[in-house]
Parts: sequence; C-alpha cells; structure tokens
Amino acid sequence: MTALNLFTMISNVSNILRELESEGLRLEIGGDFASYRRLRNKQTDRNAIFPMFDVSSSYVDASNAFWVCGFDENQELVHTQAMRLLELKDVPLSQHLREHRHKYITPGTTPDPDRTFYSDIPVLDRISGRVCYHGEFWIKGGKGGHRSQGFSALLSRVVFELSLKLWSPDYTFGFVAMPLAMKGMPVRYGYSHCEYGVWYGPEQEVTSEETIVWMSNQDMQQFLETKPRSLSDERSLPARGDLSMSMVA
Repeated sequence: MTALNLFTMISNVSNILRELESEGLRLEIGGDFASYRRLRNKQTDRNAIFPMFDVSSSYVDASNAFWVCGFDENQELVHTQAMRLLELKDVPLSQHLREHRHKYITPGTTPDPDRTFYSDIPVLDRISGRVCYHGEFWIKGGKGGHRSQGFSALLSRVVFELSLKLWSPDYTFGFVAMPLAMKGMPVRYGYSHCEYGVWYGPEQEVTSEETIVWMSNQDMQQFLETKPRSLSDERSLPARGDLSMSMVA
C-alpha cells in the first residue's frame, strides 16, 4: 500500500466514523473474541454467535480476525460484524466449506449439521489463497434501532478498508439470506458477485437458502477507490428491508 492509499484509507474511515457518531452510533473495533462472545451471549433475541467467531469452538484472536461493534447513545449494542482471515493456500473454498461446514451453518437451521452441506457452486473451486470471511453482520431494528437508515453501506466499508490494509486478501466472501439478496443487498455492501446457493440437510431437503457473495482483491480495491456515499445519499435509495443477515447472523 502506498502512502497515498494509506492516507486515503485513514481519511475515509475517519470521515465514516464522524458521520456515524453524528447520528448517535459509536463504533468499537477489537480482536479479543472472549469479550466479543460475552457481548453476543447477552443478545438472547438473536441467533447464537457463529462458531467461526466463537472462541469456545474456533481459534480466533487478533492475529486472524477482528470485530466491529456499534453502540448507541445509551451504550446499548446495536450493531455487530466481524472479519476473519483464512489461509487456504492451495485449498479451494469448496473443500474448506465441506470440511468446516459446522462453523458456517446458521445455528438452528438444520436437524443434523453433520449431514448438512452447501451447494456445489463452480466458483468455490476457484477461490483460494488468503481468503477473508465476513460475518456476524447485524443492525438492531425496531424502536431506537438503526435499520433502513443507510448505515449498512458505511459499516461494511469500514471492515473492507481495515481488512485490505491488514491482510490484502485474495478474496473476501460471506453468506446472505435469499430474500435480502433479491432486494440487492450485496450491491449495497459493496460485493461484486452473488451466487445462488442453499444448504442441504440429511434428506437432501433445503434447510436454508443463502447466496454466497464474494469479491476479489482487485474488486475490493476498485470499490474502495470510490467515494463513500453519505447517509443522506443512502437514505435516498429505495428501502432495503430487514438487515439481519445470515452472512451475518
């Protein structure tokens, strides 16, 4: 990364943080996933924390991941997301998802995680190397919440800026529930590609329809070279519906 690119990244993130804070949303970023687990376990109205970011079932810390939490003016947790680096080297993402599927299946969606698999999508055989998984994305809705107000695009951009600077991944991916994908959510987050897929249960039944979204390193760089939309610009776009995602719990 050049000095100009680094300066641009710092400026972009600083501007986003200031805009979010002006709207009553304060961000914290960290790598202590024991602390993150304690915060998530207090959220009894959400799905359980995904195993990929749970220190009780995965080796996850500041060396290979970071989390972002947003708090409102009452210090209530109203936003989460996390990014994790996977060193796949010569292992394709298709093989990784078969071997570690338990860490990606949305908790409670299948009767038997041991016999549940994701779709065999050709692009998964081409994704390998330094790969980032983007998950745990959630924004509180309802009274006092921040859904459908344009926050999602700025919040996702923060983790893209940070992961590009930290790891310069070859690819970044996540899962998005089909209803949200049909509303164009991947584009709002900045993803360049969206592939239809499902999780198949033990009787070949569909347990969850989740598209896989992904971008290459070049895709991410091109996206981050564009000027971030302000919240007022985002709010002028068509309504995007519920932002509780499976890529993203």
